[in-house]
Amino acid sequence: MGIQSVRDVDLIRHAYVLPVYQGMGIGAALTNALRARAAGHLLVGTWAAATWAIGFYQRHGFRIVPGSMKTSLLRAYWPVSARQIETSVVLAAARLNEAQASELMKAAQA
Repeated sequence: MGIQSVRDVDLIRHAYVLPVYQGMGIGAALTNALRARAAGHLLVGTWAAATWAIGFYQRHGFRIVPGSMKTSLLRAYWPVSARQIETSVVLAAARLNEAQASELMKAAQA
């Protein structure tokens, strides 16, 4: 589990806790440590079908970005295929409004 800085955002990448250790607060501690290290907006992308992962992030203060912003953010910050974009969600550590998302996308294209 770690942070990947991409231009003006930080992405949580490869965040997994082995099932035998889940429910012990390890994921929460790691997420809090990553949040403390993040310099800018903190985003995480995951499969829409990974409801357990989405639920975890939501319990820890992340919010799903609206679909109207998801595609643009995925294209701007992750090297993913059209199929992955279709089947993924993006969560933000703080709620992104349209203006903030627009700023992120403009910065990504610069």
